[in-house]
Amino acid sequence: MALLGSQDEIITPRLRLRRARSEDLPAIHAILSDPVAMRFWSSLPHADIEQSRKWLAAMIEASADESDDYVVERAGAVIGKAGCWRIPEIGYILAPDHWGKGLAREALGALIPHIFARHPIAAITADVDPRNAASLKLLARLGFTETGRAARTCQVGDEWQDSVYLALERPAPALI
Repeated sequence: MALLGSQDEIITPRLRLRRARSEDLPAIHAILSDPVAMRFWSSLPHADIEQSRKWLAAMIEASADESDDYVVERAGAVIGKAGCWRIPEIGYILAPDHWGKGLAREALGALIPHIFARHPIAAITADVDPRNAASLKLLARLGFTETGRAARTCQVGDEWQDSVYLALERPAPALI
């Protein structure tokens, strides 16, 4: 169950999703420079903090009409990010030491209703590397269904990645 504190934060039992701030840079860089965390991301691990600074600045400066993105905090520490960098596509990343604890599911479970409430979109979409079995399983548990596949959609370094496209349709309005 999520509590919407404002448009700027979402509170769950274990997490706080909030808008990014420049002081998040060290924690964000630690995640974005980690090869394990970045294995299925759309870029190589960040080589230096300046690359992460530019990434974070773009997240902070993104227009609310195009983006609805949050850093994920646990016990006051930034452990990842979740949201729509470009609406309607959802994305998320957590530091590897927070994997396997249900935290991504908790964050996305709170975020999805928020995105549908704030944006007049028919569906939330995702683009996942087919080798990322954990992410595919998580999105399926959240109700996403596969809408297609494509080969060689993204080149990361010297390696081509394929894509599995997924969508979660907007829920029908509840009948009273």
